[in-house]
Amino acid sequence: MKVGFDNEKYLKIQSEKILERINQFGNKLYLEFGGKLFDDHHASRVLPGFQPDSKLQMLKQLRDYSEILLVISAIDIEKNKTRGDLGITYDEDILRLRTEFENLGFLVNGIVITHYNGQSSADAYKSRLQRLGIKVYYHYTIEGYPHNVSLIDSDEGFGKNDYVKTSRPLVVVTAPGPGSGKMAVCLSQLYHENKRNIKAGYAKFETFPVWNLPLKHPINMAYESATADLNDVNMIDPFHLEAYGNITVNYNRDIEIFPVLNALFEGIYGESPYKSPTDMGVNMIGFCMSDEDVCCDAARDEMIRRYYYALGELADKGDNENEVNKISLLLKQAKITTEFRKTTVAARERKELAGVEAAAIELHDGTIITARSSELLGPCSALILNAIKHLAGIDHSVKMIPEKLIEPIQKTKVEYLHGKNPQLHTDEVLVAISLLSNHDDNCKNALDQLPRLNGCQMHCTVMISEVDAKVFKKLGVGVTCDPVKKRE
Repeated sequence: MKVGFDNEKYLKIQSEKILERINQFGNKLYLEFGGKLFDDHHASRVLPGFQPDSKLQMLKQLRDYSEILLVISAIDIEKNKTRGDLGITYDEDILRLRTEFENLGFLVNGIVITHYNGQSSADAYKSRLQRLGIKVYYHYTIEGYPHNVSLIDSDEGFGKNDYVKTSRPLVVVTAPGPGSGKMAVCLSQLYHENKRNIKAGYAKFETFPVWNLPLKHPINMAYESATADLNDVNMIDPFHLEAYGNITVNYNRDIEIFPVLNALFEGIYGESPYKSPTDMGVNMIGFCMSDEDVCCDAARDEMIRRYYYALGELADKGDNENEVNKISLLLKQAKITTEFRKTTVAARERKELAGVEAAAIELHDGTIITARSSELLGPCSALILNAIKHLAGIDHSVKMIPEKLIEPIQKTKVEYLHGKNPQLHTDEVLVAISLLSNHDDNCKNALDQLPRLNGCQMHCTVMISEVDAKVFKKLGVGVTCDPVKKRE
């Protein structure tokens, strides 16, 4: 895999920057941590070389100085909001995150339930957490938040919230997803700390957009594509431009809220420590690219991936037309089409030649492998076989799985399990090869190639099944599909 990002440099200078910000505020900092800590796959896709857990590894360097405060919105509890990437509800993810942090030796202070206004589901969740011995705090809905500054900055606003007593210089405030109320928790804590004559500061750690890259840089455009469903827009930070005469990039929500934050800071501190939203950030990622061209190509690929994903959602649910249109416009602004993705072109050419659905994968050396659908195998199953055969140096004519082994599996799927699609999924193919590998060196050698698919890109001319999608995700393969449904 071509590498475009210096992960070691990032870990070093990012942790140094956070320590510097802690010292700026007299050894007490509330750090709002945006994005995913354990599994930031978006960052690893657009910055090849960035490890999905890089932010966590960076934090581990500050473990002895820090404690974790987890945040969940009562609204998300009420709605049973689910993380799309993991398929679990936010309330379950909070417990998962807590366990992960504690297993890594972090001090987890407790859990803050925000946007609380008496929801019974939040009360039940709080009782459940307390039975587990977890400290729980309520932060209430404040009428007119965030614009009613006089009410917010009062005993009837932030003063009404439960105060979280913290003990370490760095308090990392994080949540399962956006809109959880992390910023409000940080500001509420500043209000309470100030009431107790404790000096404390606030900073924000968002990986994207990258403030010191141009507004229309592919990496920043890829972020806008990734948040098209939230309608986030990257913007020049006008406050930073006015204060310093320098052009930096932020996103609309932070820019829109900054005048309110400034007023809140002035109410808490007497004066604001920041002149712009960019000032609040501690993101050093833009200084760590080792090959910008590699990162730009990866970001363009990610824009196309997001576009295909949105098209698939539109075909499946039909309720995200604005998201599709926005990403389509971003592709035009970036002056690229879906044909920038080589696997898209290769898969469609194979489909045209074969007259059936097809798929293509680009290996790390640039080799394009294709496959077509058959009565025995779907395009994904055939593709994974062709790819690992090629990597193992096995001739394409060699049949890895005998038909006599496939046919009984198909019979079970259709006759006994009442399935409509007799073709083998990728997991079934891999299980079959695993069984054969005890007696067949070709199968064993082919299986050994699976790790080499990590980071490869593929495209299929039909929407793939949930089973196949999970297999490719576990293998680290980036998948796009034409928005065409197939039988299961």
